[in-house]
Amino acid sequence: MNPLWRLLIGVAILVGFIAFVEVYFGWRALLAPWRHVPLNQIGIATLLSLASYWLRAVRFYDYFRLEMAGRFSLCIKLMLQHNLLNNLLPMRAGELSFPVLMSRYFAVPAVRSMPALLWFRLLDLHMLGIFALLAFQSTLWTWHWIVASLILWSPLPWLAFHFSNRWRRWLSRHDDQSRLARLSGRLLQGLPQEATTFWRAYGWTAVNWLAKLGAFVWVLRLFIDIGYPAAWMGSIAGDLTSVLPIHGVAGAGTYEAGVVAGLLPYGVAPQPALAAAVNLHLFLLGTTLAGGAISIFIGRQRHG
Repeated sequence: MNPLWRLLIGVAILVGFIAFVEVYFGWRALLAPWRHVPLNQIGIATLLSLASYWLRAVRFYDYFRLEMAGRFSLCIKLMLQHNLLNNLLPMRAGELSFPVLMSRYFAVPAVRSMPALLWFRLLDLHMLGIFALLAFQSTLWTWHWIVASLILWSPLPWLAFHFSNRWRRWLSRHDDQSRLARLSGRLLQGLPQEATTFWRAYGWTAVNWLAKLGAFVWVLRLFIDIGYPAAWMGSIAGDLTSVLPIHGVAGAGTYEAGVVAGLLPYGVAPQPALAAAVNLHLFLLGTTLAGGAISIFIGRQRHG
């Protein structure tokens, strides 16, 4: 899709959603609960969000440890800026900032950074799937279905790692390669090459999502009286909307729709679910903007 059309559609969704909330709730009434939320409760959620930012930076730093060695603060700057653009720009356009920032700050070419980013996103999706399956327990599915699904779902990243390495080794043994085969070999170099690299990235992904979803669950339950499984599923569904081909600027509208969709199977009424989803999204955007502001004060260092 033409970038201009993508932007126009994103802005249209944003404006339409703002108008919808005003007609359906009224922004003043929707935001009123914030006056009664204890600051220490928001403080806990904010600390969990900051912890997730730090863990995401550690995942970058560990994966690109040769390129980033000794420059963790610059890695945090990159992560905060990428997170800001990724959350604010429509249609996942913010993802394109990652190879640009990696090249600017660490001289890492896109042919290495883009496959790594795709790998991170696959790990993120896999981890969200595991948490979603666990949230199903005792509410929507029996344990037999949960265990069977986990057995089938859990090994997928390892299988992807195993076969990508086999493909890379096969390509390296053939000298008479086409341009496409050579490009494929270079792209595969951006994926994990060793089992230890795979497991470290997977471990950092797991603890990052525990912190991130923990923050969202905490905030969601401040605005609506629901159980933890429902709150986990609502938080997961909201985050999954980021992979949709069309969504508004800053995820407006689609994020809330995802949260509501995740809550409905648990018997949550649509109106309070939507109100809680909007306030959760405002918390997410607030921490995102705060992180972007912090990145301005982190010193910039160039490669070499």
